[in-house]
Amino acid sequence: MKHSPDLAVFRPGPLPGHVYLVGAGPGDPELLTLRGARLVAGADAVVYDNLVAPAIVDLAPAAAERIYVGKKAADHTLPQHEINALLVRLAQAGKRVVRLKGGDPFIFGRGGEEMEDLLDAGITVEVVPGVTAAAGVAAYAGIPLTHRDHAQSVVLTTGYLKDGSLDLDWPLLAHRGQTLVIYMGISRLAEICAQLVAHGLPATTPAAVIERGTTHAQRVAKADLATLVDEVRRLGIRPPSLTVIGDVVSLYPRLTWFQPGDPPPSAPLPHAGCAVVHPGDASR
Repeated sequence: MKHSPDLAVFRPGPLPGHVYLVGAGPGDPELLTLRGARLVAGADAVVYDNLVAPAIVDLAPAAAERIYVGKKAADHTLPQHEINALLVRLAQAGKRVVRLKGGDPFIFGRGGEEMEDLLDAGITVEVVPGVTAAAGVAAYAGIPLTHRDHAQSVVLTTGYLKDGSLDLDWPLLAHRGQTLVIYMGISRLAEICAQLVAHGLPATTPAAVIERGTTHAQRVAKADLATLVDEVRRLGIRPPSLTVIGDVVSLYPRLTWFQPGDPPPSAPLPHAGCAVVHPGDASR
């Protein structure tokens, strides 16, 4: 039985001395792109985050180095500047380096920071887009990010800035007729909801927090801006989680199609922090 389609190959596999920033998707290993899978399968070194499904890391050759550099709340395996330096050293040693990042490398994934340092060191870099959490997690929860009756635009933002502040453009984020998706926001959820209401969004605006989306551990807390924090606390929702705010959330659970629960016997267990987006009080 064939496990993958025969597709024309327009680019070479991983080359020595190159770094490939590969988006691993939000948790479900089957959301990895074919390009990403082919690069991992030919890597000499795989540098991966805690949000990457183990089944994706396992695509690497048996002889490949597997280097975990994941970040969780108050638990950073390596600071970002040391991760950047590690990628440079591996490439300069002539290795085929795949940097696996949860979601998409260029959407709250620090891929741009890593690529800047690599280019400064004269390293060739390729970026392989991945399914970002906003698209993947919302889809698995049955929440369309756009809908002609509910939302004509989508805004992605972070709930945890580099300096730890929450100094966001609240008037922009509080516009009606759009869907707001917040990465890394669960630890500041009360402040986020209060600011959105203070800047004009009705307290009755539907909202949801999705924990470990696209995995068999997925859970959804649905409420409105006035009661979302209480519902998250009641259910014990924890990072990694994604927050979605807007009228499209009213379509949950009507459009639910994914049934989380006990994984099949062949399914690998996720890493402790694996599944969706960055922890609520840490950043990648």
